[in-house]
Amino acid sequence: MSTRDVTLALLAVAVWGANFTVIRLGLDDVPPLLLAALRYLVAAFPAVLVVPPPALPPGVWVTFGLTNGFGQFACLFTAIHLGLPAGLASVVLQVQALFTTLLAGLLLREPVGRRQAAGLALAASGLGLVATQPGAGSGPIPPLAWALAGGAALCWAVSNILIRRATGPAAAAGEAMVRLVVWSSLVPPLPLLALAVALGGPEILVETLHAFDLRLAAVVLYLAYGATLFASGAWNRLLARYPASQVAPLSLLVPVAGLVTAALVLGERLTPAQALGCSLTLTGLALSTVGRVVPAQAPRRQGSGIARPVHINEGDLAHHQLLHQRDLADHRHPGRVEGDDHLDVDRHLQEDPVEGLVDPRGLEGGPGRHLH
Repeated sequence: MSTRDVTLALLAVAVWGANFTVIRLGLDDVPPLLLAALRYLVAAFPAVLVVPPPALPPGVWVTFGLTNGFGQFACLFTAIHLGLPAGLASVVLQVQALFTTLLAGLLLREPVGRRQAAGLALAASGLGLVATQPGAGSGPIPPLAWALAGGAALCWAVSNILIRRATGPAAAAGEAMVRLVVWSSLVPPLPLLALAVALGGPEILVETLHAFDLRLAAVVLYLAYGATLFASGAWNRLLARYPASQVAPLSLLVPVAGLVTAALVLGERLTPAQALGCSLTLTGLALSTVGRVVPAQAPRRQGSGIARPVHINEGDLAHHQLLHQRDLADHRHPGRVEGDDHLDVDRHLQEDPVEGLVDPRGLEGGPGRHLH
């Protein structure tokens, strides 16, 4: 990565990590469901007026909004409101990696390697250690708060599988995901508002209006434009430019940023046992994540129409998909270069004179078949 893009990635990670502390500050003035609704109202408008809708069936991005937006943040905001410390919330939410892997195995038939399974088991043991320890300087964290945090992680995992199944890994990056984030933000506000009124009565709307001040406005703007639009947009821009195996491991810094921010701003402290549990969780996630992600496509050299080498195991291809040397020897073959008598199968498959770069994974039964 360039220095500029590394800086962008670290800034996105810092914004996401601090997000949990900002949520905690906002909950001092507004009930959790209303704060979540405000987050998505501001994220959706006026962005939907200038950002085109995603190239997906409406049912897909509506369901994404219900799971990733309404489900995840109704649970997360309420869990923090009930007493889950912001720093720990940033760690616990990462259990979505475990849920995503399990759901991908069940629904998408994606295999789980030994190292990945060992890493997820280590992460689960670390989370178990965190969950069974009392908080530092406070009483035990209510079981309902832990359950809701787990529910938030599960909703996030379900939304991951939804997008993976609907679009394939290659499409779930860059501008496509920015559009998805903006338009799916239209979905959560109404159910969040309805649930808030059902639980607290219409008077909570009036109380929230009275509590609205510059501090609360700053919180909502941070959650909407910082955590939802900027961080997501920057992250998916990086995924579109670089192999995911270079970008994805940086997400492990989110809970680190969350713990540090909560300690500096809120004075939260971890017990030694909780610190050990967090370390085990992050180590396990790193073990299961780093080196497991396959890039969506082979990158091109800047300013060149020539793709980087793509290595294909001919044994994995059906006979009719192989290009034989006798075809390449034909002077009329579109892949032949004047004066070059040494063209091979790999070189031809990288490029197509009409369509441009050919994704070789499409020859293996479709996008995403062998990714995990």
